[in-house]
Amino acid sequence: MRKLKFHEKKLLKKVNFLEWKREGGHREAFVMQRYHITGRDDYKKSVQKLVNILKQMDPKDPFRIEMTDALLEKLYNIGVIPSRKSLALCERLTVSTFCRRRLSTVLVHLKFAEHLKEAVTYIEQGHIRVGPDTVTDPAFLVTRNMEDFVTWVDTSKIKRKVLEYNEKLDDYDAMN
Repeated sequence: MRKLKFHEKKLLKKVNFLEWKREGGHREAFVMQRYHITGRDDYKKSVQKLVNILKQMDPKDPFRIEMTDALLEKLYNIGVIPSRKSLALCERLTVSTFCRRRLSTVLVHLKFAEHLKEAVTYIEQGHIRVGPDTVTDPAFLVTRNMEDFVTWVDTSKIKRKVLEYNEKLDDYDAMN
């Protein structure tokens, strides 16, 4: 890449390609650091556009009623809103509410890991499963129903150490 000329550098100082007008810039970096988000694409998961489109439609329209109910049901099942009452709950959704449902954050909440970075490492190394499937993506969204099925992989040495510490390691597990 060639070296930029003086006037090109001056123009680039005025334009910030990494900041979004609406966010103000500082909030994005804070949330990305707090939840250990590596990709910018994972950062912005918003339903506010959809809510605005639904609000512009006629309140008596059966399609709007059906889509509103479907949206509220979906967001409630994911666990980002506390109830299915109104569309106003969806307007106040932030990126942090979605980040709190990521697998790494849920692991810290369930006390599988002490810190987010440690939880991300466990997930990437394949120590965690949700239901029968091993998950290696820290950005995996855990729904309300799936939260009960987050556990260690059977072959995980961390699971073995936890069982050994709690004196619950049986003879069959000790042989393997």
